[in-house]
Amino acid sequence: MPNPFSAIPLPPALHASLETLGYVEMTPVQAASLPAIITGRDVIAQAPTGSGKTVAFGLGLLHRLDVTLVKPQALVLCPTRELADQVAKELRRLAAAIPNLKVLLLTGGVALGPQLASLRKDSHVVVGTPGRVQEMIKKQALSLAKVKTLVLDEADRMLDMGFEEAIRDIVRSLPPKRQGLLFSATFPEEIRRIGHDLLREPLEVTIGGAAEKPEIDERFFEVELARKPAALAALLAQYKPESSVVFCNTRRDVDDVVEALGDAGIDALALHGDIEQRDRDEVLVRFANRSCSVLVASDVAARGLDIKDLAAVINYELPPDKDIYQHRIGRTARAGAKGLALNLVTPREMPRANTLEALAGSPLCWEAIRPAGGKAENLHAAMVTLRIDAGRTDKMRPGDILGALTGDAGLVAAAVGKIDVFPTRSYVAIRRADAGKALERLRARGIKGRKVRVARL
Repeated sequence: MPNPFSAIPLPPALHASLETLGYVEMTPVQAASLPAIITGRDVIAQAPTGSGKTVAFGLGLLHRLDVTLVKPQALVLCPTRELADQVAKELRRLAAAIPNLKVLLLTGGVALGPQLASLRKDSHVVVGTPGRVQEMIKKQALSLAKVKTLVLDEADRMLDMGFEEAIRDIVRSLPPKRQGLLFSATFPEEIRRIGHDLLREPLEVTIGGAAEKPEIDERFFEVELARKPAALAALLAQYKPESSVVFCNTRRDVDDVVEALGDAGIDALALHGDIEQRDRDEVLVRFANRSCSVLVASDVAARGLDIKDLAAVINYELPPDKDIYQHRIGRTARAGAKGLALNLVTPREMPRANTLEALAGSPLCWEAIRPAGGKAENLHAAMVTLRIDAGRTDKMRPGDILGALTGDAGLVAAAVGKIDVFPTRSYVAIRRADAGKALERLRARGIKGRKVRVARL
């Protein structure tokens, strides 16, 4: 049965934004939670990643704002910088028709000074990670005295990352009369506990069942521990996924796997907590723009990443928790697409596989690994990333970069991929066969008549 947004009593400005964005029908989580949210009721919602929860709580908190009061009236807490950035961008899109509405992003991994300066200008909505928000409160740079709505987004991940104490500390700075919205991909007992501690008689919404369950082809491969690196290379050579995330349980495994894949002729990048923020940003840019097809990650480092069209998830080691397993493999079947999950299982991991089988209520699909047979020559990514040492502060725009490449450099538009412009750096994906030419021409002719430093990553 259709559930149009037009049936929800929202201000005209929000309906205008929904129309501009092409949002007509509500997703199941939006239809189940929005009517309660806009009446001011607290809500705990379990919904998979990519189900439209940001629009649900975004409309709810924007609906309650008084734009004439330029003080933080809504606080959204997210587990990672990347997720917080995505949420802030979506809120700005939803609020596009509301004049002068300000959304402030407060996350770790970036300099404190500019964020402190931004706080002096005040805002209506604050989106941030618990650690940085807590820090700003302690510095008395952020007042939450006027907050009407608190949102805990991906609450299960925040608890997994050890943010419970920070969240409770932040909540003590909020007015007692406020709306609380908690969204989580899984619903372990800890989530139920913190939800009922911090929220008032919340409505519980669970989005699940066969209709919403993603279609994921799960395959399991028994392998001896010493053979795991070779087995992983063989699986990548056999399935040739256009993009894949390989999950490891430890940081050391992440580095070892990247090195082993490199030895096998497979380009892979590492993502874990020891990586510096700028390097992390570059890894994510390269994976998103298809100039790296294999990302090897730890759970904590990968949380909050918005990875679209992910062809495969590979568990180098099964996680000890079934909810983490479901969260991992759910990344490969978003927006109705079919997904692929490949699992390497050593004899000592068999109890974990047996637990998954018991929960599924049907036998797991076990297969043999085909030998790779030499180097994986065809697993180089289709694109290459060029880094340009100029960004928004230099008034660099994506159109400037595209114009320089398709004009002076003589590339066809199809050879140029995703362009990302950051404050001081920009990144552009170039078709591998054209990367050398693009690099040479940009170095020689610059962009808009200005010389720039360009490097191939």
